[in-house]
Amino acid sequence: MKIHNVALVGAGRMGGLHAINLAASPRFRLAAIADHSEQLASGLAGEVGSKVASYDDILGDQSVDAVLVASSTSSHLENVLLALRAGKSVFCEKPLSLDAHALAEALPEIEASAKPVFIAFNRRFDPNLRELKAQFDGGAVGKIETLHIINHDPALPRIEFIPRSGGLFKDFTIHDFDTASWLAGEEFVELYAAGACLIDQKIGELGDIDTAKLVLRSISGVLCLISNSRRTGYGYDQRVELFGSKGAIRVDNVPGTTVSRFDEGGGNGASFPYSFAERYAEAYRAELDHFADVLDGNSAPSTGPRDALRALRLADAAEQSFRVGGPVQLAQGE
Repeated sequence: MKIHNVALVGAGRMGGLHAINLAASPRFRLAAIADHSEQLASGLAGEVGSKVASYDDILGDQSVDAVLVASSTSSHLENVLLALRAGKSVFCEKPLSLDAHALAEALPEIEASAKPVFIAFNRRFDPNLRELKAQFDGGAVGKIETLHIINHDPALPRIEFIPRSGGLFKDFTIHDFDTASWLAGEEFVELYAAGACLIDQKIGELGDIDTAKLVLRSISGVLCLISNSRRTGYGYDQRVELFGSKGAIRVDNVPGTTVSRFDEGGGNGASFPYSFAERYAEAYRAELDHFADVLDGNSAPSTGPRDALRALRLADAAEQSFRVGGPVQLAQGE
């Protein structure tokens, strides 16, 4: 088994998650960690047995096979391009860019590179969603008619995160845009988004929203409903329902145990994961295994820059729809 030397760019929340998984995988060696904060980088490097290096040093290190980009969202595209120009393969956290025009302009260079670029839409690697997709593709419920996606966070993020998040649609709903396109197997060409600040008015003062409902229509007429919220108070609510001409397939929240207790107070079941890191722990490990397969030459990236651009254009359409208060049309192929 080949071991790939990978360097990590970004030592924040997502960088820390990936660093732990890289360090635990027999298929990778975490060669170095770069971050604008030397304190963050050194703390994480000490935790996973790696070292701190500048991004320039990483790019110039011929022993580094690939770069995992988990830096601030606004720097993703720049860091990916720099890595490709240095001859490195790339694993990039979503979204690849906050600017669809800039991403479209960079697409020819990215696709002309001899090195692969994998965009980490982790929902595609969740075993429950993969089983739903496999059953649907196998004809279990016939032709898809409607799709429901619920994606609700357990609690608000730190308020200082909001201005640099890219906004609810690009930071949060972008997962659902990709999931919907993947599950339906076709593009969405019309979108209506309604949103509000129902949880914390400070988010509105910063120019964002914390709650949204969206309806998408595909090329063939499939309707998709997406529900988003920054707070539940009861856990990380992740549910998907696909309705077809012959039936339906549903993925519910995954409880910590299937054991339930019943007494005079009623029923008491197990809670489900409180954070994305818990709920999609297996998916994060699986996407790293997929990237190792890509580096081994045994697989092409299952999600790439064009998938990222498609989701980003849907996010832009959602922002436009929210502003104008009506549906937005997307050109076929976008």
